[in-house]
Amino acid sequence: MRRKIIVFIIIAVCYLLQTTLFEALSFASISPNLLIIVVSAFGFMRGKKEGLFIGFFCGLLLDIWNGGIIGFYSLLYMYIGYINGMFRKLFYPEDIKLPMLLIAGSDISCNLFIYFILFLFRNRYDFGYYVFQLMLPELVYTMVVTIFLYFIILKINQRLEVIEKRSASKFV
Repeated sequence: MRRKIIVFIIIAVCYLLQTTLFEALSFASISPNLLIIVVSAFGFMRGKKEGLFIGFFCGLLLDIWNGGIIGFYSLLYMYIGYINGMFRKLFYPEDIKLPMLLIAGSDISCNLFIYFILFLFRNRYDFGYYVFQLMLPELVYTMVVTIFLYFIILKINQRLEVIEKRSASKFV
């Protein structure tokens, strides 16, 4: 129960930061995607199932508050969380290369999927503009924020695992 409450708080804080503070600090109307960082990080730290659930709730939060098609971001973020959860066996807390690579891949795939579904089907064909003016700047900004946010999420996850192990040993 404690983990669920803390994960909910992390998601809420990251969503609020993404939509308020980082919107104000945006460069050329580009802001980092904090929820991709949260979904990817929890996916490969905790596994496919938790990545799927966290992805669903992050996506649902975006669907509800940003308008548009309900379920679009939920489905997209669910897949991202699930796919990142497949890398759980390769996860080592002290190594940041894999998380950075997975978060970058998640951000790129998310933006490509958004382009193909929301822009290409509406006859907006300027793929070069979308890549160089939106996708790559967001990717760079997200990677810079990832360096800091990932370690915060990692420490919270490690602390929760210690607490869970301690409480589980009391019952054995």
